[in-house]
Amino acid sequence: MTDDELKQLVASLAIDRKETDKQLKELGKQIGGLGKKFGSFTEGLALPSMTKILRERFKMEVISPSVRVSKNGIDAEIDVLAYANSAINEVYVVEVKSHLREEAITQLNGLMANFKTLFPEHKDKKLYGIIAAVDMSEALKQRVLAAGFYMARIQDGTFSLDVPDAFQAKCF
Repeated sequence: MTDDELKQLVASLAIDRKETDKQLKELGKQIGGLGKKFGSFTEGLALPSMTKILRERFKMEVISPSVRVSKNGIDAEIDVLAYANSAINEVYVVEVKSHLREEAITQLNGLMANFKTLFPEHKDKKLYGIIAAVDMSEALKQRVLAAGFYMARIQDGTFSLDVPDAFQAKCF
C-alpha cells in the first residue's frame, strides 16, 4: 500500500467515524425523546385516577398537573400538585413513574425537603407525598411505604392507593 493510499484510507475512516458519532448522537436524542414521551403518557394515564383519589379521599380543592418551579437556585418538577385551603389544610405531591426505581424515592424525599422553600405560600400546610407507578417490585413498594409515602398502583387501567389499612403517611 502506498503512502497516498494509506492517507486516503485514514481520511475515509475519520469521515466514517465522524458520521457514526453524528448518528449515535442523533439516536441518543431520539431515545431521550421517547423516554420523555413515555413519561408524559404515564403521567396522562395517571391524572384522571389521581384526580379522583385526591378529590374523594383527601378532599383536595386544587389539583394541578405538571408544575415546574425555580426558586433560590432550586429547580423542581412536580407531576401532580394538590392542595386545599379550607378546614383541610394539606398539600399532596404526586410523583408518577412508569417503572419505579429507588431514585424516585430519593427524588421525592428531596422535593419534600425543599417544598416549603419552593412554595412558601403552603408553609403552614401538612405536606404528604404519593408515588404512583405502573410497574414496581414488592421490595420497592415496601421502601416507599417505609419512607412514609402513599403508594398508588395501576390495575385494569386505573390507579388506586395500595397501602395497608394501618398505614400512617409521614407528614413533612
